[in-house]
Amino acid sequence: MIVLGLILLVVGYLIGIPLLTTAGIILLIIGAVLFVAGSVGRPVGGRRHYY
Repeated sequence: MIVLGLILLVVGYLIGIPLLTTAGIILLIIGAVLFVAGSVGRPVGGRRHYY
């Protein structure tokens, strides 16, 4: 999810589509939160680790 967020962020910035840039930022933040939650041992979505 982090990688997809980065890709959308870069593509949205290069093409000039603000919707893609916004979606990229949102996915990047959600991916980072899930990564941190999975790293500290909290189950995320029924799994111990979130990759």
